[in-house]
Amino acid sequence: MSNTLEQKNINKGSCLCGKVAFSVDQFEPLVGHCHCQMCRKFHGAAFSTFVEVKLKHLTWIHGESELKTYQAENESLRKFCQHCGSSLMFISSFNQQAKTVELALACFDTEPKVKPDAHIYLSSKVGWYSPQDDLAKFQHYRSNKCDEI
Repeated sequence: MSNTLEQKNINKGSCLCGKVAFSVDQFEPLVGHCHCQMCRKFHGAAFSTFVEVKLKHLTWIHGESELKTYQAENESLRKFCQHCGSSLMFISSFNQQAKTVELALACFDTEPKVKPDAHIYLSSKVGWYSPQDDLAKFQHYRSNKCDEI
């Protein structure tokens, strides 16, 4: 299996303890730093960075059964390793309809060739951090340009 993974443009990711591992052969274009309270608490950080992936481009190398799922009040799903607690995946109702998932960009073992393009949900960001980069900035989701700040 490793020869097949090495022949393609594969991006491998895993949890902290290595019991969960996956590969992605193609990313969707939107990569965002999310500042919503749920993402902050799930990742224990000022924001989380997710990259969207179509399910057909995600392959579980091993450990999918080691994932636990937390379902939030808004019915979004957050998946994490039951052994080390690594936050790996977010699935919204949109993702379910589009047959995509959002993977934590920091869980990849080598740096994928994608870059964040926006800060989203800045209306709920922590007070001690203000993004100073040139990325697009939105109070909520990037659903329309009038939300951009």
